[in-house]
Amino acid sequence: MKRSYLKPILTGCLVSLLSLSACTEEYLEKQPIGSISASTLANKSGIKGVLIGAYSLLDGVGATGGSFWSSPTVLSSMASDDAHVGTEPNGLLASYEAYTHDPTSSSTNERWQFLYAAVQRTNDVLRLLPKVTELTADEAAQTKAEAIFLRGVYHFEAAKLWRNVPFVDESIGYDAGNYNVSNTDPIWPKIEADFKYAADNLTPTKSDVGRANKWAAKAFLAKVYMFQQKFTEAKPLLAEIISSGVTANGKKYALAEQYFDNFRTDKKHGPEAVFTVQMSVYDGANGSNGNAADMYNGPFGGPPSCCYGWLQPSFDLVNAYQTDANGLPLIDSYNKNLVTNDQGLQSSAPFTPYAGTLDARLDWVVGRRGIPYLDWGIHPGMAWIRQQNTGGPYSVIKNIAWQARIATDRENANTNNPYSLIRFADVLLWAAEVEVEIGSLAQAEAYVNQIRARAANPAGFVKKYIDNAAPLKGFTNEPAANYKVGLYTGQFVQKGKEFAREAVRFERKLELALEHHRFFDLQRYDNGTGYMATLLNNYLKYEAAVPKYFNQDYMKGAFFTKGKNELYPIPQAQIDLSTTEGKPTLKQNPGY
Repeated sequence: MKRSYLKPILTGCLVSLLSLSACTEEYLEKQPIGSISASTLANKSGIKGVLIGAYSLLDGVGATGGSFWSSPTVLSSMASDDAHVGTEPNGLLASYEAYTHDPTSSSTNERWQFLYAAVQRTNDVLRLLPKVTELTADEAAQTKAEAIFLRGVYHFEAAKLWRNVPFVDESIGYDAGNYNVSNTDPIWPKIEADFKYAADNLTPTKSDVGRANKWAAKAFLAKVYMFQQKFTEAKPLLAEIISSGVTANGKKYALAEQYFDNFRTDKKHGPEAVFTVQMSVYDGANGSNGNAADMYNGPFGGPPSCCYGWLQPSFDLVNAYQTDANGLPLIDSYNKNLVTNDQGLQSSAPFTPYAGTLDARLDWVVGRRGIPYLDWGIHPGMAWIRQQNTGGPYSVIKNIAWQARIATDRENANTNNPYSLIRFADVLLWAAEVEVEIGSLAQAEAYVNQIRARAANPAGFVKKYIDNAAPLKGFTNEPAANYKVGLYTGQFVQKGKEFAREAVRFERKLELALEHHRFFDLQRYDNGTGYMATLLNNYLKYEAAVPKYFNQDYMKGAFFTKGKNELYPIPQAQIDLSTTEGKPTLKQNPGY
């Protein structure tokens, strides 16, 4: 394969048969229409195609259940304090924000179907591989390691949502009669084993930047440790990744020069790309291989003229970017003052943007009234907002195509901008967490300051336009708002462990906003303490108190239940399908 990145286009692949993918037993006995037999694929090109098929589902589409409705946008960002449902009140989307979803909710069932279809594609590779004689030993070893890595990724995504999930390896199938797999065995050790195998066997670099390398596997292993609060195991691994890790194309891991470089197609495949999901447009697939974040999350009525606006940033998120006189975040008091917004104002009404000091990352994360929105023009507020009374006055920016590059970067509203499952900022902030818990508070502060130093660099600020009426003429050197970002200067040691812990967590909130990590970060911070329930219920109360907001019925009485809503319910449809001799193999999660 001679492509510069790995974004699969596959017309056929070996189809695995498993009840976990919502198949009936009758279906399991039939050859799926349009499938390709193992004997046909048992050659070098066939096994490559099946592996590409396994990679192809990283973007969340391409198999049963893959859609926006089952995406991390819905199950993470809308379900956290990052954002609201940015559309008319809708029973399905609203249920995830209001925590009224249940085992019959369609999105979770679709996500289950999709992830286990993806797992099965990885197992297809492993089942087919012994039948292929054309590969060299090295080629076979890398194929196996990449498939096992992907299997770990897909199981990990399932474990984040439900925690109690089946682990399905290549031995599972209809012929073996073992396709009803229990979800009562611990999943973490098996996911760890897959990533350890991949880390031990993958090469440090790859010919295609989208392929998994040794360091991506180590980073995922570290992430699995973080979800289990295995800080002792994570500490040396993170240190090794920081000191020696390289991208698949051989670049030493480092923060991208400017924050927004991570979300520009002309800057993709940079040093911060630990593992990214590759996207492509104008490849003959009518845009379906592209990044759909543009279509679903951008301004509904704005010049991008592409989007549904189903995700709108929260007041809480925007307020979090306020800074004090030293440019530091207001960790405990950021919601005492509301950043000036245009909630309820027509675009024709006068409006003056907030004049106080702000973290410069805000205007690369959130589109707000009166501020340049990439090179599309000054954000006009309500004229670009789908439903202010439902979702608030803000728009998302990350992964939106720039106007100057729209002819090459966007097709049918989808873009070719990769999505980072892990970027180097993640790694640094995990390392900071570990240092807070079992290491040096001074070192934790140093890691956080690396992130903040980039944000503080004026070269990376959003700038005013040369001509507001003609944004494609470019930008001046004048910041678009009153940006002030400072570094910590010993506060971690001076104020102690509790302050340092919250400072690191807050930095993740700012740095990774709307990248679909927030719900799961809160989940792993919680560890049975009630931290997640307390934070999200306080958030719900705050947002409900914002003037002219939350008058919609679906948010009245919204409440996050401790011991229940940290996880999603096992889909009832899957429990029903798992029935053997009158008893279900799958067990429901607590509270459902």
